[in-house]
Amino acid sequence: MNISVVIPLFNEEESLPELAGWIKKVMDSNQFAYEIILVDDGSTDRSWQVIEELNAANPHVKGIKFQRNYGKSAALYSGFESTKGDVVITMDADLQDSPEEIPEMYRMITEDKFDLVSGWKKKRYDPILSKNIPSKFYNWIARRATGIKIHDFNCGLKAYRRQVIKSIEVYGEMHRYIPILAKWAGFNKIGEKVVQHQERKYGVTKFGVERFIRGPLDLLSVIFISRFSKKPMHFFGVLGTLVFLIGFIATLVVGVNKLIALSHHVPAPKVTDTPYFFLALTAMIIGTQLFLAGFIGELVSRNSAERNKYLIEETLS
Repeated sequence: MNISVVIPLFNEEESLPELAGWIKKVMDSNQFAYEIILVDDGSTDRSWQVIEELNAANPHVKGIKFQRNYGKSAALYSGFESTKGDVVITMDADLQDSPEEIPEMYRMITEDKFDLVSGWKKKRYDPILSKNIPSKFYNWIARRATGIKIHDFNCGLKAYRRQVIKSIEVYGEMHRYIPILAKWAGFNKIGEKVVQHQERKYGVTKFGVERFIRGPLDLLSVIFISRFSKKPMHFFGVLGTLVFLIGFIATLVVGVNKLIALSHHVPAPKVTDTPYFFLALTAMIIGTQLFLAGFIGELVSRNSAERNKYLIEETLS
């Protein structure tokens, strides 16, 4: 099979028939062997009934229905588990992503040998203050923090080589940073394509103000996990040792100053009367806690069932 199209959705009953028909038209005109996997993330409208109708009319349409709403990452993960295509395309169900982009993205994966191609909505039809500006800010931070030179990490329209989606685990709100997960897994050939962004035709956006909090936290999480998941002591141990040494040296300075003052018969306040002593003591305590956190993390990592799980691209025997 050439292409698997994975579409997570929540309350998108109006757009599904039009989207499925549009994808079918593109696939048939390019003679692709394909499947469309619609993942209903606990919709409360008629989305699942519409998916059943689409499945009855077109055997290429498949469906997965969650008991309740788990989020986009969970929907993508379940969709990825079910794919059979050599190239996997993800897109949103609200008709803002154009299926006409699929053939070129497929070509970039199969001919240009990209591992992942991310869409870039260069011209967006979203509210400027609530979406465009925050999106540009988060994307700038992600580029600076990860070194991945793409403009739109959170674009729903992406293409993947099959091995990529079978090698990463998308959870929580990590769908925003799949390119980072892919790079960490060793898939470094990440490309970008300017894609057409449509105005929303039906319904309203399903993402609220909580994304402003979750986005930065998820970015910090994925960067930390990608760099230190198998070696937490390298982060906490080094940081804890550094903070402890700063506190220890500061304590010595306070004590030595007190001894010098006494040796010269100069009146000096008690060591415990100066705030520097307590600041130094606090630094030593924090440093010790950080070091112990690294030690505990190292124990957890060494006892993890996946401590020696590595991605093997190819073997010869």
